[in-house]
Amino acid sequence: MLRSLKLLEHYKVKATDGDLGSVSNFFIDDERWTVRYLVVDTGGFFGGRNVLISPISFRGVDFSARAFNLALTRDRINNSPSVDLDKPVSRQHERDYYGYYGYPYYWGYGGLWGADTYPGAMASAGYDRAGERPGEPDADVHLRSAKEITGYHVEGTDGAIGHVKDFMVDDESWAIRYMVIETSNWWLGKSVLVAPDWTSRISWLDRKVYVDMTRSAIQSSPQWGVDDPISRAYEDALHRHYGRMPLRRKSDASTGNRIAP
Repeated sequence: MLRSLKLLEHYKVKATDGDLGSVSNFFIDDERWTVRYLVVDTGGFFGGRNVLISPISFRGVDFSARAFNLALTRDRINNSPSVDLDKPVSRQHERDYYGYYGYPYYWGYGGLWGADTYPGAMASAGYDRAGERPGEPDADVHLRSAKEITGYHVEGTDGAIGHVKDFMVDDESWAIRYMVIETSNWWLGKSVLVAPDWTSRISWLDRKVYVDMTRSAIQSSPQWGVDDPISRAYEDALHRHYGRMPLRRKSDASTGNRIAP
């Protein structure tokens, strides 16, 4: 199911032995467009420092109780490598983080999470150094703050369209499926969905997202309300509107069937 990242903010985070804090932000991988970490505000715990939590550590998410349940103790988290979240999170810090928890690296493979699509499969795998890219700089940065990207302006092929308002994330793979684009400055009350794969480029310096679509194509996209669930039928209609192949799902892959265009 697709979830709004904005609505997941402030969810409680619970270790196996008690409350840890609440979600204050997310770090997104700008290569694979996947949520790699929750940023957890621990409040009075751990001297008030923020900590990073990978979806690999999830024991489950209770959406009715608005809580992430972790398969980690508070002491284990307290002793995890510190990170200055006012600076970019480097690959070296990720190596330290993954080594500390004994998780295999997610990068350098074909799947979203190592060789797999889902983070849970990595929790039981042993730590190794596979997936390293020879010569990759320790300071190589691929993580972006969701709060930073929110507000980026969106440019179509023929002019400005709006700004990034939110992200819709798959609550199993934690892949960012769509950016929610607010277009109310041009078309009153309309929000539209654009998949990260449909962007032509992103200028981190200029805080702009460029899409290979005209303003009229986006304006005439299938109607969607921010409180509406995103159904399979809606996604298929959206993909057809932009001339994209409909998505494959787990059920389709298991039967070997392809969704008809």
